[in-house]
Amino acid sequence: MAVDPLYLATAVEAALAAGRIHRQYFRQHPTIQKKGRIDLVTAADVDVEHMFRGLVGDRFPDHVVVGEEAALAAVPTARCRWIIDPLDGTTNFAHGLALFCVSIALQIEGRLEIGVVYDPMGEELFVAERGDGARLNGAPLRVSSCGALVDALLVTGFPYTVREDGRQHVAVFAAFLEEAQAVRRLGSAALDLCYVAAGRFDGYWEERVHPWDTAAGALIVEEAGGRVTGLAGQPFDPFSGHIVASNGPVHDAVLEVIRVAVDERARRAHRG
Repeated sequence: MAVDPLYLATAVEAALAAGRIHRQYFRQHPTIQKKGRIDLVTAADVDVEHMFRGLVGDRFPDHVVVGEEAALAAVPTARCRWIIDPLDGTTNFAHGLALFCVSIALQIEGRLEIGVVYDPMGEELFVAERGDGARLNGAPLRVSSCGALVDALLVTGFPYTVREDGRQHVAVFAAFLEEAQAVRRLGSAALDLCYVAAGRFDGYWEERVHPWDTAAGALIVEEAGGRVTGLAGQPFDPFSGHIVASNGPVHDAVLEVIRVAVDERARRAHRG
């Protein structure tokens, strides 16, 4: 399916504009509010999403936007659906840690077609268009060739509900500490995925994620030659709330570690 080149141009334009807003607010003590006990939102989040909704509304009035700061209880349906996280890594941003980004994806008839992630502090623009590969600042991206989990550097994240339901997350994390070379936790799902695409990480998994966290990055991984599924190996759905992404060769091993850890946690809970 041929995709209007204006769609990708709009995503890139919006991502760069978002980066300018991020830099304007970063380390300037922006207003911070709480959406939950540890879930933050800043003025930068709100301003970026407002800017993006205005841009899409002007250029493509028949498109819908699904965004973190104005998420809808019922996800709107349309042929073209934009999915945006205006500031992925808000907690990092609020604490002055320069590890955050904007994430923009476009679904057309239910299939991800465009993914753009921009890290304004690292000046790294990750772009993918289905069937056309993935690029970082214009250069082709390729996942790593790591073939064994013991040699793999993995990355994950914990949900904002970790204090209420964290035991399974911790059990899976602990299992990977025993099986992988090392595990990291950066605080930005979109960048985690882009770093898998760039070969910096060999695999990533996470539960309780939102579509705006993963949609763009998932396509970037796929177009860089990687593999993306759900936690049980099923086809990836950005609205499912879970994801596993890898370079490909270590994917089945990652899925198996998750399965064994979850099953063991369930057995212990049943016995207890």
